[in-house]
Amino acid sequence: METVYWAELRHSLFQNQTMYIAATENGLCKVTWPTDSMEVLMNWIYRRFPRAEMIENPEKLAPYLTQLIEYMDGARQSFSLPLDLRGTAFQTKVWRELQQIPFGETRSYSDIAHGIDHPQAVRAVGTANGANPVPIIVPCHRVIGKNNTLTGFAGGLKVKEALLNLEGYHGYTAAGHARFQF
Repeated sequence: METVYWAELRHSLFQNQTMYIAATENGLCKVTWPTDSMEVLMNWIYRRFPRAEMIENPEKLAPYLTQLIEYMDGARQSFSLPLDLRGTAFQTKVWRELQQIPFGETRSYSDIAHGIDHPQAVRAVGTANGANPVPIIVPCHRVIGKNNTLTGFAGGLKVKEALLNLEGYHGYTAAGHARFQF
């Protein structure tokens, strides 16, 4: 039986709303958004780890919590955490490409598609980006529309804007949901 450890995280960047993180013995596997409930975390874990024992253990997850808090405090620009990412081959390829986007920079969905040698797969890149289980660490917030608009985002556009502002990136247009402008 696999064990999935979880803990709560609150930070002023998100008005102290509760986020949840989860990890296996292999690494971090889930970070929720401040708009997500505990039920979202539990459902996600049960779908991917149906036989897992879930244990709240902030002490075991302290290294993950520390690095996330350092990032949200503006004291960390990259992460050195083990990850337990489970997805399709295409998703993991996209997630690895997202990890190449430097702090304070952005890429378009088209840039990511070209970066993984699938230039026609722009929409599929958007879908994989939205399925990213460990946002912030795998920086899906750094992907914006080709015309520099903030596009749809699982955590909500205010969260995306807060993360980009934290990183000092202000080259986007906050024009709302620019659907299909990849």
